[in-house]
Amino acid sequence: MLYMIGAVQVDTFPFSVDGASRSASADIATKPLLNGLKGAEFMGEGDDKLYLRGQLLPAKIGGLGELEALRALMTQGAGSPVMRGDGTRFGTYMITDIRENHKHLLRDGVGAVVQVSISLKKVPAERSTGTQVIPALLQLFDILG
Repeated sequence: MLYMIGAVQVDTFPFSVDGASRSASADIATKPLLNGLKGAEFMGEGDDKLYLRGQLLPAKIGGLGELEALRALMTQGAGSPVMRGDGTRFGTYMITDIRENHKHLLRDGVGAVVQVSISLKKVPAERSTGTQVIPALLQLFDILG
């Protein structure tokens, strides 16, 4: 497994990513002081964003079902736990953007090659996150079945 977003497993087959980047920041308030540098006060964790890029071959190995499951998480506005393949838990993220680029269109309008880019933003964990995983799993099985 490369990444786990909620109930969707991102692996080398059928839904794969070949690039990942993460951007994190801290919120710092500055205030003017007499005869010196501005004072700085740590205000907390800033934005933490995760970007995943990959390529799908839907006609040969699939992957569109997982992409639709991620799109459903995005449209529901559900925060989902994110974990990297080595077991590192990143926290709760919301999917903010999914981009797909279809190349070499087949007869059904789906590309033989689909380039995918997913943007996620860290959000505070809600107590109900665990209960949101069950509907996401059921929806995933409905999409795949």
